[in-house]
Amino acid sequence: MRDNIGVTDSVRDLYQGFREPAVIRGLAAQIRHKASQLPEPLYIMEVCGGHTHTIMKYGIQQLLPDNLHFVHGPGCPVCIMPKERIDHAIILAQTEDVILVTLGDMIRVPGSRMSLAECRANGGSVMPVYDPMDVIEIAKQNPHQKVVYFAIGFETTTPMTAVLVQQARRLQLTNLCFHINHVLVPPAMEAVMADSMTRVNAFIGPSHVSVITGAKIYQPIVQHYQIPVVVAGFEPVDVLESVNMLVDLVLGGKPALQTQYTRAVSFQGNEVAQACIHEIFEVRETFNWRGLGNIPRSALQLRPQYADMDAEILFQQQLPSACVPDHKACRCGDILRGLASPPDCKVFGKACQPSRPMGSCMVSSEGACNAYYRYAGFHIEPQEH
Repeated sequence: MRDNIGVTDSVRDLYQGFREPAVIRGLAAQIRHKASQLPEPLYIMEVCGGHTHTIMKYGIQQLLPDNLHFVHGPGCPVCIMPKERIDHAIILAQTEDVILVTLGDMIRVPGSRMSLAECRANGGSVMPVYDPMDVIEIAKQNPHQKVVYFAIGFETTTPMTAVLVQQARRLQLTNLCFHINHVLVPPAMEAVMADSMTRVNAFIGPSHVSVITGAKIYQPIVQHYQIPVVVAGFEPVDVLESVNMLVDLVLGGKPALQTQYTRAVSFQGNEVAQACIHEIFEVRETFNWRGLGNIPRSALQLRPQYADMDAEILFQQQLPSACVPDHKACRCGDILRGLASPPDCKVFGKACQPSRPMGSCMVSSEGACNAYYRYAGFHIEPQEH
């Protein structure tokens, strides 16, 4: 018991160190001093929604000088999911003898007509889970129904889905299949940089993704666009250290890839997980990202030898292929491209709130709109009548 307490205290002390006010103020002062020498403003896109929430929660933008700006990117797998993919899930949930299983964050994301939560309220068979391994038990307990796992996520969660496919094959669970929506970070970064309207000239790379892939996946971005990338941890000191490193790289005139989060991220990454992913998945020719449009080779699909477990093949007659546009009043697309901030949207905090989201950026706990609503003083209380 005492050992457990000691471990807990050590972990708590570690993270308190990464939130130490004196360290944060000292780093911010260093950055302000160096940033005065920058030849042009630095627009830093944080690709991960976890970084967005750290920046907003701890008021990091307010600590930085006026020539350093955070730009919120497409770093939330729920936020970038287009409406037609949500429609697929809803159609499957409404199909006789089908149980649609997905992660809890997906439940309230609006499709073209409704969300999965509304689908379930109307009788659709929707089962949210927080541990993907529960899918195996659900399939075992419902042998006479088709269980479809609506798999989402960046490279971080892809190995888990790959293991589920392996397990389903090994256990001969012929009633379990997969609707794959795993997307890849580097092509999205490429799409941001290829946009003629972008102002982004530096990236904070996502850490959880990089634990799996290794920092190496960002090297082509650095080389092609001659901009710096620093892979960062999630604590406020992590983010500020990463900004400090980015400023140093710009002042040095040598764009490079560096890793601040060395306590978890290596250059090569988790090669066992990478091999598992490669065994189960191949790259799609194209995938539609909410806000970014169709991006070539930016998502994964099951390899042909797993076609009997691919819901998009098994139910292809029922699943529409056409893209569905977002609500005209919602600016999630512009926010995900780094061309707008949540307060720029006319419905933000008014018609669009976490309790009744119009767009995916307000739904997810990693979404930029959700972060602004929670931390930036944009919460709008209902008026008394």
